[in-house]
Amino acid sequence: MSKSRLTYAMVGGGKGSFIGPVHRMAIRMDDLADLVAGCFSRDAAGNAATGAELGVSPERIYQDWRSLIAAESGKIDFLAVCTPNDSHYPIAKAALEAGVNVMCEKPLSISSEEALELERLARRKKLVLGVPFTYSGYPMVKLARDLVRSGELGKICKVLMEYQQGSFRKIDFSKPLDKRNAWKMDPRRSGRSCVVADIGVHGAHLIEYVTGLEIRQIAADLSSFAPGNRLDDDASILMKLSKGAKAVMVTSKIATGEENGLRLRVYGDKASLVWQVEEGNYLHVKYAFGPERTYKRNAPYIAGLSEVSKRCSRIPAGHHEGFIEAFANHYREFCAALRGGRNCDFPQAREGRRTIQFVDAALKSASEGSSWVKLA
Repeated sequence: MSKSRLTYAMVGGGKGSFIGPVHRMAIRMDDLADLVAGCFSRDAAGNAATGAELGVSPERIYQDWRSLIAAESGKIDFLAVCTPNDSHYPIAKAALEAGVNVMCEKPLSISSEEALELERLARRKKLVLGVPFTYSGYPMVKLARDLVRSGELGKICKVLMEYQQGSFRKIDFSKPLDKRNAWKMDPRRSGRSCVVADIGVHGAHLIEYVTGLEIRQIAADLSSFAPGNRLDDDASILMKLSKGAKAVMVTSKIATGEENGLRLRVYGDKASLVWQVEEGNYLHVKYAFGPERTYKRNAPYIAGLSEVSKRCSRIPAGHHEGFIEAFANHYREFCAALRGGRNCDFPQAREGRRTIQFVDAALKSASEGSSWVKLA
């Protein structure tokens, strides 16, 4: 691809959605790609209105995603999939089969078998399939990964992963739910899991990304505390990692008062690290026989410790970067891969497949009285 700018189409992301506008803002941040086509909503009027607002030509606004892929294959560089969970697999599969690169919202699918099929299809077609697990796009998470790689923490022994939200405590379940929340609790749309598939996958991805270890077995306890919720909204999960390490994850949508309490702690035999998204510009490293260090995003010493952390810092130190910038880092690396770049650092099909295997194992474990279950 020799042209200076890429082009893309989007499925989903119409008026009132959350994640579609996030994708568009992230893509625009580096001006690497132009939105030229889309199917933004099942509602014809809403679809047309969104396309017009975004400057998409009327003839390239489609009433269904199948028509979009058929008409735009060979014309666009990638497709952004921003729909509910149940449609990720068929849309991504059709796009890949048509020769179109894909950035697909998490989870990649609603079953391990589907995720593995997409991974194999992308590999066979030599296409790029990305899954934007937001938090590994933060510069200080990339620094954490590189510090672990360098041996700064020594042998990793224990990982604690929290992802606590109170979002379901802000909902009046006696009233009809808005569409942003309703589909997440509908098994037909979200699949067999709510909290593990929605935010637990972020935690599973971060554990493997930062430590470089694989989750091998898990024992999960899943609960549904919110009134009328048919799916899990709270989970406590024990994990056995490769190389003898252990991990614990607690993740919830009923943690009253929490906003987006993602916290990662990694304990090695030489040092430990702590990172939390609500203070995402700082990484704390603690030593058994030395003072605690606080690394600051984009400080002068960062480039010598982690080239990718420096590369993914956009503004001067002391100016807080966050969610949209992390998302944009994934898109920048994704677009670099489309241009043939190497060592591009963003979650791909393998990470998407691993996290779905994690969800399936959690569900199986919970159904068997929290027994230990191997990831497929």
